[in-house]
Amino acid sequence: MHNQNYELVAKTFQGLEQVLAKELTSLGAEVTEIGRRMVSFNGDLEIMYKANLHCRTALRILKPIYKFKAESADEVYEAVRKIQWERYMDVKKTFAVDPVIYSEKFKHSKFVAYKTKDAIADYFNDKYGERPSVRVIKPDVYINIHISHNQCTVSLDSSGESLHKRGYRVEQTEAPLNEVLAAGMLLLAGWDGQCNLIDPMCGSGTLLIEAAMIALNIPPGIYRKEFAFEKWPDFDEELFEKVFNDESDERKFEYKIYGSDISPIACEIAMKNISSAGVKKYIELTTKPFQQYTEAPKNGMLITNPPYGERITTRDLLGLYEMIGERLKHVFTGYDAWIISYQEECFEKIGLKPSRKIPLMNGALECEFRKYQIFGGKYNSYKKELIEKRNTDK
Repeated sequence: MHNQNYELVAKTFQGLEQVLAKELTSLGAEVTEIGRRMVSFNGDLEIMYKANLHCRTALRILKPIYKFKAESADEVYEAVRKIQWERYMDVKKTFAVDPVIYSEKFKHSKFVAYKTKDAIADYFNDKYGERPSVRVIKPDVYINIHISHNQCTVSLDSSGESLHKRGYRVEQTEAPLNEVLAAGMLLLAGWDGQCNLIDPMCGSGTLLIEAAMIALNIPPGIYRKEFAFEKWPDFDEELFEKVFNDESDERKFEYKIYGSDISPIACEIAMKNISSAGVKKYIELTTKPFQQYTEAPKNGMLITNPPYGERITTRDLLGLYEMIGERLKHVFTGYDAWIISYQEECFEKIGLKPSRKIPLMNGALECEFRKYQIFGGKYNSYKKELIEKRNTDK
């Protein structure tokens, strides 16, 4: 039964759906739909284990078990109570319900969760005279109910804690970059370890660590203590061991990743996280402000997440972005530089024309991830050189 295919859903951040679909396809999954913040795909048990272990841009992997239509919380209760719950858990297991609601008919998601919990508990009570317990923190079984208008889907959450919680982070700075977003930015930028990489405002080191893991092809889930599917009745320990211990795709990384930050505390935290992730030998960390960069290694790319203005005055912020533009032009010639921010006036202060703009969500902020091709001299001369190089390479 383990090679039987079934429908699965991977959740992600807005803007990373295509990247996630590509990741899933590379694992052997059959992608069936790319939606908003989600990708539907078909796969067997092995694909589900691989998706949890290997997908850098997935937040969670859901396994839908029942779909129905409902116009009220009472109808949800009746439908959920019809599911044969002993196939997925027993009365001794604890469970939690995570509601995701996009519907005018259901304005209180907590009430939907309450009715779903009641339906599951009542199902077991009617059949076995006992009720399983609800546990919000680290339950045995994670259940997701998704409602869009009147379309309802009950799923088992195979991941448990969100997959952005890799397990390597031991400390963090204020407002650290989410690991899934960091990996998504790197993959959107085309990073795969093909050159040197610099993050001159590295904070707690998330971009540096994710970059090293991509370069070496280390699975992002390798540090996790547990996935929710390990407590499912059909958990195949032997199969998961095979997936977990497969090192056939690991790569060598011939270049270096450079990180720096103006804050000594941030650098100290970054180093703890880098050591925890086991990638210390590939990353060089220094404490210095961006404006002190006077040279950059040849054959490199720059990716960074500068401050956006949540804890900095507008005047200082605009000055910071002006400095970023100035350093890019004078120090990083020949580089592709990628910068994420959410204020148009900040981008304008960089003073360079972006070659790509990708909308991304960073938490609740609608950001843009912009690519700048840094070239010396006139743009037309640069384009002519590129065309000549392409013709020579053919």
